[in-house]
Order: sequence, then C-alpha cells, then structure tokens
Amino acid sequence: MPMSIIRGLGRTMFASYFIVKGTNSAMKPDSFVEDAEPVADRLLPLVQRALPASVGAYIPEDTKTLVRATGAAQVLGGLGMATGLARRVGAGIVAATMVPHTLASIPDKSLPKDERAAARSVLLRNIALLGGAMMASVDTAGRPSLAWRAADTQRRVSSAAGDQRKAITASFDDVSTSARKKLKKAHKEAAKSQKKARKKAKKAQKKIAN
Repeated sequence: MPMSIIRGLGRTMFASYFIVKGTNSAMKPDSFVEDAEPVADRLLPLVQRALPASVGAYIPEDTKTLVRATGAAQVLGGLGMATGLARRVGAGIVAATMVPHTLASIPDKSLPKDERAAARSVLLRNIALLGGAMMASVDTAGRPSLAWRAADTQRRVSSAAGDQRKAITASFDDVSTSARKKLKKAHKEAAKSQKKARKKAKKAQKKIAN
C-alpha cells in the first residue's frame, strides 16, 4: 500500500476521535462543565493577561461556552486533518485544544487509589493524543517544508553568486596575466630597440671621428 494512502488513513482515523469528541462537547457541554471548571478558573485569567486586550475580550468567561467553543474547534481541526484540506493547521488547532484537557486530567492526590489509577490512564491517553496532534502539525507528508525550501533557495542563490564571483575573478586573473605578458613583451621589444639605437649611434660617432 502506498505511503500516501497509509498516511491519509492514519490521519483520518486519528482525526475521527476529535470530531466525535468535539461534537459531543459542542452539542452536550453540560456533561463536561464540571471537569472543565477548575482548569478554566486557573487558565482563563492567565490566557487573558497573556493575550492583547482586543483578543482576550473575545475569550468566553462562561465555562459552558468555553467547553462548547473548544468542542467546535476540535471538530474543525479534526475535519481539517481528515480531509487533508488544512491538515497541519487542523492538527495545530487540535493540539491547542488538548492542552486544557490534559491539565484537567491530572489526578488529584486526595482521590482513592483506584480512582487515581483510572485518572492516570486518562492522563496518559490525553498526553498521547496531544503528542500525536503535535507531530501531525509538523508532518509535511514527505515533501520539504516551506522553511527548508526557502533555506535551499538561499543556498542555491549563494552558491550561484559564489560561482559567478569565482568566474569573474578567474576571468580578471586571465586578463591580468595576459596584460602582464604583453607588457613584458613590450619591455623586451623596447629594450631591443634601445640597444639597436645605441649601436647605430656608436657607428655614427665612429664615422664622424674618422
């Protein structure tokens, strides 16, 4: 089976969890509000302080609305992954929504041993889902990423510029070598002409003296 088909099937199967879970959260938020309230009470003030006021104003403060919005985001992210239309963006959205779920599933130390063991299983599941979503958000499906292609283009341009500089330098060296040879030849010819002229002058002086 081709790798692209395996990747597509795996991505769709992975996304199906978030589509179903997100649909339940968006349509029936009441069953998730109790678990989400402690995390929302801790995280919401931090997020609102970290974000600009113009953005933080749009974050719902009501836990039920927050659960519903998170569910809708998971559905959109899951559909983006499943269809492949926005697989990396969808995976990033899903990963962001899994952060509060993971924090909410941290077991309370005051719980009985059996309940803590069950809570740890949920925590491990959420951590695995978060890790899978993070990996999917950077999966390029075997194709080079935009950052790699930009760096490769820069390397190619730099290499071409370097080759051009070398060619220009070599050409200049050739011209310089040729010019030096011509200048040396001209000096030799000038020296020969001066030598001949001195000989002629001596001969003329001898004739005059005789």
